[in-house]
Amino acid sequence: MGRTPPARVAITPDAADLVRRLVEQHGPLLFHQSGGCCDGSSPMCFPREEFRVGEREVYLGDVAETPFYMGPEQYEYWSHTHLTVDVVPGRGGGFSVEAPEGVRFLIRSRLFTDEELAALPPVGIGRHHVSTRG
Repeated sequence: MGRTPPARVAITPDAADLVRRLVEQHGPLLFHQSGGCCDGSSPMCFPREEFRVGEREVYLGDVAETPFYMGPEQYEYWSHTHLTVDVVPGRGGGFSVEAPEGVRFLIRSRLFTDEELAALPPVGIGRHHVSTRG
C-alpha cells in the first residue's frame, strides 16, 4: 500500500471554522489566489456562483470543503510550496467574503521537501474541478 501524496494546500482550524460560518451566510465558496508571491499573501474567498474560474486556473485542492484555485502565473511562483490558509485580524481584501468580519485570510507557506515534490500528484486545470453543490 502506497503513501498518501502530500496536499498542496491546507487550512488552520481557525480558518476552517470561519469558512464554515461564511458558508452558512453565503453558500458554497471558493478560494482564489491571483496575487502575492510569498508568505503573508491574501487569497480571496468568493461565493462559488459569483466567481468564474478560467480555463487555465490551477486547482490545488479543497480546504474545509472549499476548492482552492490559483492563477497560472501565480502557480509558477508557488508550485514548489505547501500553502496553509490561516486567518488573522485585519481588513480582508476587496470583495473577499471575510472582509466584513474584521479578519482576513492569509497564506502561510513552506517549501516542499524533495521527497514531497517527487510524490506530488499533478494539479488540475480549469473549472471542471469545482463542485457547484454545497
